[in-house]
Amino acid sequence: MPLKRLLTEFGMGSSLRRQDYTEAATRAVKDALWHNSINLAELFGKDKSEMQITVEVAVAQPDQIDKAKIAAIFPYGQVTVTPVKGGLDVPRPEGNPTVIANVAISVAMDVEVKP
Repeated sequence: MPLKRLLTEFGMGSSLRRQDYTEAATRAVKDALWHNSINLAELFGKDKSEMQITVEVAVAQPDQIDKAKIAAIFPYGQVTVTPVKGGLDVPRPEGNPTVIANVAISVAMDVEVKP
């Protein structure tokens, strides 16, 4: 059966003073996930471990993202984290900029979709 994308969620998170790109991304992932409870695996008679979860993280400094920490947020599924250039660093008069991260989370499964 072909892999089909079944769900896409979006989130935004920030690190106000520490310029912590991973923390901003963690908050963005939680923003996307904590607003729903969708039982996709069960809907298709699959195990949750079969879910293919792709997390695209957009921040101004993608090399500062700890991909393992982001992936650890998900309790099940096969998670791939891809940091990309984006997001926003907002300058502050004193200290580090405020970091804003955006994420897009996609869930796909190997399912048969009938026409």
